[in-house]
Order: sequence, then C-alpha cells, then structure tokens
Amino acid sequence: MKTRLMLLLVPLLAMTAFDGHAPTTWSIDTEHSTIGFKVRHLGISNVRGEFSNYDASITMDQEDLTSLEATVTIQVGSINTNNEERDNHLRADDFFSAEQFPEMTFESTGVSNLEGSEFDLMGNLTIRDVTKEVVLSAEYLGAASFGDSQRAGFEARTKVDRREFGLEWNRLTEAGGVVVGHNVEIILELELVQED
Repeated sequence: MKTRLMLLLVPLLAMTAFDGHAPTTWSIDTEHSTIGFKVRHLGISNVRGEFSNYDASITMDQEDLTSLEATVTIQVGSINTNNEERDNHLRADDFFSAEQFPEMTFESTGVSNLEGSEFDLMGNLTIRDVTKEVVLSAEYLGAASFGDSQRAGFEARTKVDRREFGLEWNRLTEAGGVVVGHNVEIILELELVQED
C-alpha cells in the first residue's frame, strides 16, 4: 500500500518542483544602457565617465529577484570622460594599466534586503587583478515588451575606494587637498533583453 502511494506521489512532487517560473537568460542592450562612474575633482566638482565596451551573463526569474545572478565584464580601455588626454592617463599604469589588465569584472554572490523592487546585490569586483567584495544598491525598474523581445530594467550603484584596487595616483593641490578623489561611485543603468 505504501509503495503504491509513493508511486502516485512522485509525479505530483515532480510537478510541484517545476511549477512556477524558472530563471531565464538575459543580455544587455548596450544602446539603451550605461556603465559609468563619477569621482570628485579638487573636492569641489565631479568628473563623470563611462565605458563603451562591456558584456554580461545574467540569469533571473522576474517574479523572484533573489534568483538574480550576474557576471559583468568591462573593457577598461573603452573608458571615455570626453577628454582624450585624461582618458589616456586613465588607461596608463597610474590608473587602470589597461594593456596589462584589460578587463574589470563583477560577479554577483547573492541578493539581500529585498524590499519591493529595491535590494542589495552582493558580489566580487576585480580591478587590476585585485578582488574586493562590494554591495550594490539596486532597483528593479520593471519589464516591458518591445517588438518580439521581453525587456527588464535595473539601476545599481556602489562606492569604492580606488586605492584598494591599486589606482593610487594623485597630486596635492596648493591647499593640501587632492586633485582626484579617493572614492569613486560606480553607476549601472541597464536595459536587459530576454534570451530564452
């Protein structure tokens, strides 16, 4: 009797296990996304820039944001602050050393503090082969259909001390301050396209 009951329950349990939404794969629509940053200049203003060459591997279930997993790879040589001399300096050994360390990566490790559409995305950020754990304050902006595609939007940001990743160059001002701020805010504004 027990054996027959178990044989009846197994298919039901299997159906329950697969009932609901499974995580799907997403890519970044780079034409409608930005990965950028801002940093203080002379302590009185912000210099902003962005990276034009990046890619990502993202999986998630839109009904369960705790399922979000992301790996983002950024080509640091694609940096653009609208100043060619400054961009070349940022690519050089004083900062990113783009020839030796061409990629900056972020790999998520989990989601926490989910409240509605806002959450913390934890992960490991690697710059110049130095890896540090960071937490991004993120917001899910919703989903939309566009043509034949399903899309989703996110914003996320975090602050890092660039010196911890080996970006240590600076110069003192006449007043004893620094030309380039130590803390850099990284800002991601992403439109994702569902792949499957």
